[in-house]
Amino acid sequence: MCLPFQALLGIFFITHSAGLIEDLPLQKEDLYPDPNPPQRVYDLYNQVGYNCFIAAAVYGAVGALSCCQMRLIKKKEYLVQ
Repeated sequence: MCLPFQALLGIFFITHSAGLIEDLPLQKEDLYPDPNPPQRVYDLYNQVGYNCFIAAAVYGAVGALSCCQMRLIKKKEYLVQ
């Protein structure tokens, strides 16, 4: 369930969804000395989006490893009986 959610969050962050601006690690000093503040915000959106994609990949890898381990355990139980 987390894999699709993380992937969707990544997509929404990459497309700079305005509803997610509160979830950016944005601070006041990031905007004021910067001559181009929107670019800094867009960079933060992209960074958080990539982090969501990385988290989705980790969830997928752990899930695949868990499935492989379950199959091996079931196969071992079947051979023992």
